[in-house]
Order: sequence, then C-alpha cells, then structure tokens
Amino acid sequence: METMRVRLTFTDEILGTASARPDVHEKFIASKAPDAATREQEVAAVGVEQAIKDAMTVFPKNENGEPIFWPYQILGMFKSAQQAINQSVDKSNRKESKQYMASYKSKLDLGVFIKATDSEWGDRSMIVIHMPEGTEMSNCERPLRCETMQGPRVSLANSETCPIGSWIEFDIRTMTADLMERVRSYLDFGLYNGLGQWRNSGKGRYRWTEITE
Repeated sequence: METMRVRLTFTDEILGTASARPDVHEKFIASKAPDAATREQEVAAVGVEQAIKDAMTVFPKNENGEPIFWPYQILGMFKSAQQAINQSVDKSNRKESKQYMASYKSKLDLGVFIKATDSEWGDRSMIVIHMPEGTEMSNCERPLRCETMQGPRVSLANSETCPIGSWIEFDIRTMTADLMERVRSYLDFGLYNGLGQWRNSGKGRYRWTEITE
C-alpha cells in the first residue's frame, strides 16, 4: 500500500453540506409525500420553497463543537475529479487513455482510504477544519433558481461557512502506486473545483501540500 499525508489550505470560503435539521426528510418530505419514489418527486410534492426553506446546510461538529469533514466527503471529491477526467477523454480513445477509468466509483471505494491524522486506520474518523486565529464561522446566502411545473422560481439558499485560510490535514492510503498517482491529480482538481456546497462558483477551492515527516 501507498500512504501520503496532505494539508489543504482553502483559498475561498467553504460551505457546509449537512442538513441543519436531521429530521428534515422525515417531517417535511417523507410525511407529506410518503409514496414518492425519487427526490425530485418528493420536492415537487412538498413544494420547492418549502424544501429550500428547510434545507439550510451546516457543518457536522465534533464533541468540541469544531466543524469537520467526514472522510467520505474527501473520497466524493476524488470521484468528482475522476468523473471530470473521464468526460474530457474522447470516447474513441478511452481504451488507449491512461487517464480514463471505467467503473471508477467502485474502484475508488475499494482502493482509496482516508482518515484524520489523529486517528488510527479503521477507527471512526473526523477531519477537523482549523480556522485562522480570530475568525469564526458565518453564513452565505445566495439566490437559487429552480425550474418548476409553474415556471422558474428564485429562492434563497443559506449555508454555514468557514473562512478563507481554513485548513485540514488527513492521511490517504491506496492499494497501489498507480492509484496514488491518480489521487495526486484529484487533489490538483481542487484548485478549480473544491469541497462543500456551491463549488461551481469557486467556493471550497484550495491549494494542497504533502506533509513529510
């Protein structure tokens, strides 16, 4: 196996992704649309405005009240990066391409592992977001445009944020050396598309460095 420790330093604010209300699905969606088969049907049944109103996103917190990322969120970013790489490879050249990866989700799930630096492999792991001294979390409100059966609607989305200069450290372990090389390219992807909500606007972008002993 290959192991690497990295630090991500965020060059734009990070937006939380977790629901502020753990019971939002049960109380506001499932109870009003118990037979809905998909998320789209659920939102349509409840109403776009109601779904957005109850969908403020926040950061999970550890026992000390510090904002965290879960390791699976980092792995999710890696999957998004590989998806972007796959889409950039011409279909006629996929078999010859070294960048293209078929069935990438399952391969990354089974071949790439992530943990916080202060935990052991196999333990439940929380990656703490360290904020610059003297700063605190705030909120980001932005307009959210939705196409509904009644036409376009514009509502406000609201997310908890951590400021520019925040950083995280974590360990990455891969089954093979070639997978670790892919991981390095995935980390590079964060310069353009990072972690958290509203990434297409530049939120959650970062620069990364390898931490050596």
